[in-house]
Amino acid sequence: MKRAEQKNQTHQRIVDAAGRSFRKGGFGGIGVDGLAKEAGVTSGAFYVHFESKAAAFREAVASGLAGLKVGVLYFQSEHADRWWPEFVRFYLGIKRTCDLADSCTLQTLSPEVGRADETVREVFEAGLLDVAKAVVSGPDSPAAPRDIDAAFAGLSLLVGAVTLARAVKNESLSNQIAKATETTLLGACAS
Repeated sequence: MKRAEQKNQTHQRIVDAAGRSFRKGGFGGIGVDGLAKEAGVTSGAFYVHFESKAAAFREAVASGLAGLKVGVLYFQSEHADRWWPEFVRFYLGIKRTCDLADSCTLQTLSPEVGRADETVREVFEAGLLDVAKAVVSGPDSPAAPRDIDAAFAGLSLLVGAVTLARAVKNESLSNQIAKATETTLLGACAS
């Protein structure tokens, strides 16, 4: 393996580990030493790739939103005219119940981004807009958002529902929140 390729792989490993760690414990929940350990590198190697924890956070946010866009495009290609209902059900199901480390960047890192510096918020904004544009540009699908405003509203409902459903102790209430949101987003095609 060439040195440049190895460096790129190490960089990506750090970004992936940082994303999982920040989603699970928040920005303040882990330091550089912990991020390096999660990535399987030394703290010195971390600093070869990132000038600070904040720089790793910024890139983890960008990577997480890019991953969400890829997920939206996957649902569009796999499910064609049924992509939106399938995506909504997936998000309200698996993304509501998975380990936080594997959760959606929108759901877990938005509050952290709100406390971050301007450059992180700019990266987040650009990534969010890319996701919304991907939603709108998808194939016609029952109840799918038709414009950017509707895409923002749909994404907000999904993120809010998952946040609330994860926060309650009662599993029945968590399911009720998810089902009510599914019905709101999908209307007649929710059944």
